[in-house]
Amino acid sequence: MSVLRMTLAVCGVVVLSASGCGSDSLSGSTPSTSTSSSQPTAGGSTDPELAAALPAKIKTAGKITVGVDATYPPNEFLQGGKTVAGMDVDVFNAVAKKFGVTVDWQPAGFDTIITGVQSGKYDMGISSFTINDKRKAQVNMVSYFNAGTQWATAAGNPKKVDPADACGKTIAVQKGTTQLEDDLPVKQAACKKAGKPEIKLIIREKQDAATADVATGKADAMLADSPVVLYAAKQSQGKIEALGDIYDAAPYGYVVPKAETDFAAALAKALKAIDADGSYKTALSTWGNESGAITDFAVNP
Repeated sequence: MSVLRMTLAVCGVVVLSASGCGSDSLSGSTPSTSTSSSQPTAGGSTDPELAAALPAKIKTAGKITVGVDATYPPNEFLQGGKTVAGMDVDVFNAVAKKFGVTVDWQPAGFDTIITGVQSGKYDMGISSFTINDKRKAQVNMVSYFNAGTQWATAAGNPKKVDPADACGKTIAVQKGTTQLEDDLPVKQAACKKAGKPEIKLIIREKQDAATADVATGKADAMLADSPVVLYAAKQSQGKIEALGDIYDAAPYGYVVPKAETDFAAALAKALKAIDADGSYKTALSTWGNESGAITDFAVNP
């Protein structure tokens, strides 16, 4: 979402709070916090051509208002309980610099952000949104990063979980994520077809609870987006470890109103500019996420 890292301690283990980056939900929910944060931008100088492509509302305000579920470290989270920080924040602050505007980060419930963009409450949504056909039918999406699914268990994998065959295991997952809505149903169907016990799901509103389930032994494993799981493992002081390979890699995308096609194209161009001047890779490396860098920034890929 450079800035200091914030962690959340649960049951003696530093765990993560997630916004369900892969969520397909568009329904409303209670925002995670009402705190907003406007941060200065970083990166190179303003590009007049990009500044001219801003929607009139943003030009007048001099800022881009962004809806974000700031509960998903290291991508986006609240630092000190009030300032939105993280990988996505660092990358987009550099993008905003190219437009010559600041960013007003508005924390919100993950599944309210797309509807907030559609209604005009937010100029954009940035919250580790995986690009998929359902979302592209609702809004424009501009690719900026690549992430996949990663599993995790308690250290040593004491329950001998196999991500390819988790039948009969207890798995924690966040509500609304692609892991819950797309991945696990396929695995459940395979268990049923093979005559094996179904996967027992613990479905949580936020990722921190799912991570705590693994740390405390309530769940045998969890699965979530790779940057989040790898960060959780790193911050857990050896109590949680990644399991297996990252798979089903897909791009994250900025959420932009469907009518704002010129703005979406300008965002892709701005991303190319921060890639060229080095600020894109610098932002990713701050959070150990260089492996997710892309070069084919595009609208609705």
